Order: sequence, then C-alpha cells, then structure tokens
Amino acid sequence: MYSTPKKQTGDDYHVVDLRSDTFTTPTPEMLRAMVVAKVGDDVYGEDPTLIELEQRTARELGKEAALFTISGTMGNLLAIMAHCSGRGEEVICGNMSHAFLYEQGSAAHLAGVQLATLPNLPDGTFSLDLLRKSIRSVDDHEPTTRLVIIENTHNLCGGRVIPLEWIRQVRSICTENNILMHMDGARIYNAAAYLKIPVSEIAKDFDSVTFCLSKGLSCPVGALLVGKKDFITRARRLRKALGGGLRQGGILAAAGIVSLDSVVPILDGDHRRTRRIAEAIDALQSPNFKVDVKNVQTNILMLQLVDVNIKAPDLVKRLQEVTEEEIAANVTDKSGKGIVVKISSRDWGYCRLVVYIQITDEDVELAIKKFSFVIREFEKNNRAQ
Repeated sequence: MYSTPKKQTGDDYHVVDLRSDTFTTPTPEMLRAMVVAKVGDDVYGEDPTLIELEQRTARELGKEAALFTISGTMGNLLAIMAHCSGRGEEVICGNMSHAFLYEQGSAAHLAGVQLATLPNLPDGTFSLDLLRKSIRSVDDHEPTTRLVIIENTHNLCGGRVIPLEWIRQVRSICTENNILMHMDGARIYNAAAYLKIPVSEIAKDFDSVTFCLSKGLSCPVGALLVGKKDFITRARRLRKALGGGLRQGGILAAAGIVSLDSVVPILDGDHRRTRRIAEAIDALQSPNFKVDVKNVQTNILMLQLVDVNIKAPDLVKRLQEVTEEEIAANVTDKSGKGIVVKISSRDWGYCRLVVYIQITDEDVELAIKKFSFVIREFEKNNRAQ
C-alpha cells in the first residue's frame, strides 16, 4: 500500500475541487452588481432587477415568461405541479434523471404525481419505442400520462448533450398523445456552447425549461423556470405555497444578469479543460481506470473503475491525501505544495469530475499530475497483491 499520508495543516497543499460545479463562487463583477442592485418586493411584482432577469431569460430561451426559483429542484417540482392537475397523473422520465433520483420523490409526496421511468441509454436518451408503449391509455385503472421530462445536459451520462433530432421525435410522440414536455436543463447553456447554437434552439420543442444559475454559471443561488405566461402565473402561485416567495430578490438576480453577460460566453473553456483531463487519463493506458474520451462533450467527466477490487470511495480518499513519496516525486505545485484533488464517487464503480470557471489551466495540470501518480500507484499495488 502507499505510505502514511503527510500531515497537512493550513495552506500546506494546493486543492483542486472537482466534486461539482455547485462549488462555483460569485465573480468580483457579480459581487459588485449585487451590492448596487436596484431592488423592490418581488411578491408584489416590484423588484426591477428580478424582472429584468426574468424577461431576459424568457427572450433568450424563446418563451413568453420566466420565474426565478431558489433552485433547479424547485423549478422542476413547480413545472410538474403547474403542468399536472394533481393526483392520478403520471410523468415519464429517465431512470438516471435528477428528477427521479435526487429530488426526494417530491413529485409524489408534494404534487401527488407518479413518476414512471424508462432506462436511460448512454447518450442520455431513452427508447422511443418504450416511450410509446409507456403512454397510458384512457383506462379507469391507470394514471393519466401528462408530462415527459428530459434532462439536458445529462449529468449521470457524463454531461452528454441530448441530440436535437431525438428531441424532435419525442415532441412528435407527445403532440400525437396530447402530452407536455419539460426540460431539466440545469446545464442547458453548456449544451448550447457545445452545439454552438442559440439556447432557444434547444428549448423550442419544450413547454417549459428549468436551468440553474448556481452551477456552472457561478451565481450564489437560483434557477429560472420558463414557459407560457399562464403556466408561469400558476408556477408563481405554487412557488409561494412552497415557501419560495421572494422579497428583494434582485440582489440574487443581479448576479444572474452578469453571468449571462460574462460567464455563458466562456463555458467552452470549461469543456476544453475537462477534455484535457480526460485525454491525460486516457493516455495512461491504465487497464483499470477508463474514460470515454470521444464522448466528453461538456464539463462533466465520468471515470470508470474496471477492477471490482478498486472501489471509487478509496480513490476519492486517496486523491485527498498527500504522501512523502508524492513530494519526493515532485507531484507538487510551483511552490512545492502537495496537491489535493477532490472528486465525487457516484457508486462503487464510477467517479465524477466537474470543471467550472474557477478551475484554471494550472489547476488542470496539477490535477493531471495527481491522477497520474495515484493511478500508477493503484496499478502497482494491484499487481503486488
């Protein structure tokens, strides 16, 4: 096994935190905008900065209106509640979707709506044939299919961008069956950056879209829900019932406006840095640590652990430790500090890395140093067993 970790205190090490793009922090420009933001009471519909953000968002996504929400999770729940009349209705989504896995089953216990899942394919889509077969007929014994949710980019499928042609095929099926469509577009601006098209082109087939400000867009709090005016009116009322009525929300909205101006245009840099890490890990030609380089599209990278004896939590733990051997091997930054890399373990066999604007080119090269050393160390120890 590797040696005892070196004792770490204070600023003894350089930390590269790749656990999530929720670790973004407001830029200096955002902080200045928040301090001077013009505000009012949004419950009265009188916060000018929040109104500006909502109107701009609606225009950019090609919808009639928008609503600021505290989180993407709240936005998704509001979409389900506003689209569905309530108990006895059903929503279809992927089995690896955020709405199904990571939102506490709120569709069921708060909205009275059942979620039916279809197996997600590696590219984040699901079978169109299964979708057709899953739509409920008019039968007193069954719930009524009301809504389909698509996640784009798809988190657990490695940040994959959902193909536009597939979305159009889903739209056709939904139109034929009088079913609505919602996009969990937490990272829709990453999808637009990858495809090099306006974000409205991705959103146009959907009745509603949620996207997050507080992930890769670097804002401290918030998401936006967009759709038709009457839909947003219902969602605003429901937001109040969920405890999401805002007062001087313009302080938060100001950061969102700055983000659309200054962060959205440089998202492709996050994608480039993510690919750089993927290519470096792939170049190690490790039999036990694999990445799907050709399908790294945005700012998320999934690292597969092939050998069942190597567990993802063990890799996560090791990357956060610094050993004397590392220091001796010059696995350090320019000042000689040891390198700590933080990633998340999604299950026993996968880890996830996410890049965002605070991760610099230097951070990427230091992370590659650390990955290279640790992966070779795992391989060596594996051979010795």
